Formats: sequence, C-alpha cells, structure tokens
Amino acid sequence: QVQLVESGGGLVQAGGSLRLSCAASRNIFSFNAMGWYRQAPGKQRESVATMASGGRTNYTDSVKGRFTISRDNAKNTVYLQMNSLKPEDTAVYYCKATIVVVGWTNDYWGQGTQVTVSS
Repeated sequence: QVQLVESGGGLVQAGGSLRLSCAASRNIFSFNAMGWYRQAPGKQRESVATMASGGRTNYTDSVKGRFTISRDNAKNTVYLQMNSLKPEDTAVYYCKATIVVVGWTNDYWGQGTQVTVSS
C-alpha cells in the first residue's frame, strides 16, 4: 500500500508564497508519475502540476511561471513551490502518485492540505 502525506498548507496573503510537501511511503522512482491537484469549493478537482518519473513536468496554464514542482529522491518527497499566490489559488491541494502495471493504472491520493489566499 502507498501512503502519501501532504504538509505545508496554510493562510497567506495575496502575493505570498507557500511550499507544499508530499512524503511518500516508498521510493518515488517506483511511481510512473506524481502530481499536485486542487479542489476549490463547488468546483471539480483539477490538475495543477505533474512530474513523470523521467522528470518531465506539466503545469496548468493558470499557475505557469508561479508554481514549480520538484522532488527530493533521497527523502521520497515531492514539493510544490507556490509563488505570487492569488485568491483564486485557494483550495484543498492533494498529492497523487500513479503506478501503471501491465496496463492497469493505480492512483494513490494523500489526505489533502488547505491553502487559503486572502486578498
């Protein structure tokens, strides 16, 4: 079983920064991809930033140039550095790890961490 534990959320003023962490219970190289997703009240969960095992990254347009996904292999941790935060970034942020085995896609989610950006 895979466990993902997020941390680093909180309350910040617009223009501020936060760094989210996602600690995995196993070697993150065992995942085909990891990523950060968010869900605001009344909205669907959306992808924010993803990183494939080879290091390729992808960002949703609204965070490009402001957010950066990275990883520390030795700590089995993925990070999301969030700069120039806006009120519309307010959401619960979730970490996801994906393992593909013989054509089956298995997704594992963390419990989420709240990010609130005040105007």
